Formats: sequence, structure tokens, C-alpha cells
Amino acid sequence: MLRTMRRSPVVPPDLRARLEAARLDTLSLLRAVDLLPTAPREVPRLRPVFDLDADCAEALWALDQPPGKLDLRAMVRDTLASLERLPTARADYLARHPPAARERLLADAQAIRPGLASVEAYNGVPGRDPGIR
Repeated sequence: MLRTMRRSPVVPPDLRARLEAARLDTLSLLRAVDLLPTAPREVPRLRPVFDLDADCAEALWALDQPPGKLDLRAMVRDTLASLERLPTARADYLARHPPAARERLLADAQAIRPGLASVEAYNGVPGRDPGIR
């Protein structure tokens, strides 16, 4: 059974929900990018998005750790900074596309997002993703 971090005055009560939503928003964009004929060339351009998404995944992992194992103040500070930068990183990536391609990516991502299960926010999170230990 997973241990979850007890409520802490340091950890905002909505942090997990914000992280899950951010990861699902990113996943929908990445799946939309996969539909592009040029998808392999897009990977290097997505690096800032991947890095911030990894920060969110790490924070989800951290929220499941036993009390006292981590520096919560540092984790929350860094996580909130990543959450703040993620929408800009996604927008910067989209801005590099011509308007028609950008509109297509946004439309595809918006169509994909409702079909994602909340558990997919935990893809790649040790202890939550069955493929990762």
C-alpha cells in the first residue's frame, strides 16, 4: 500500500491535483505531437517541456514519501516554480510552429485531453507506474 504524505502546512492542499492536471495537459500535447508527420524532429524542441514535466513527476513521487524523508520546503518551492514555468514552455514550443500547425496541435491536444485517465498522470512515477520500481 502506498504511503501518502500527511497534510502539512508547507504543502498546498491542491498541489497533487495541480501536478496531475499539469502532467495530463502535457501528455495530451505530446500525444498531439506524435500525430505530426515530423514527430521525431520535434523531440529536441520539446526538451524544456520534458524537463518541467519530469519535475512534476518527481514531485508526485515526493508526495508519497514518508514524513521527514525530504526537505518539503525545497520540494514545494521548486515544484511551484516548475508549475509556473510549464505553461510558458508549452506555449513557446507551440509558437515555433506556423499558425495552421499550431492550431492543429492545439485542437488535437484538446480532443485528446478528455480521454486521458487520471492515473496517466503517474506514468513514469516510481511506486505508481507498474513498469517503474
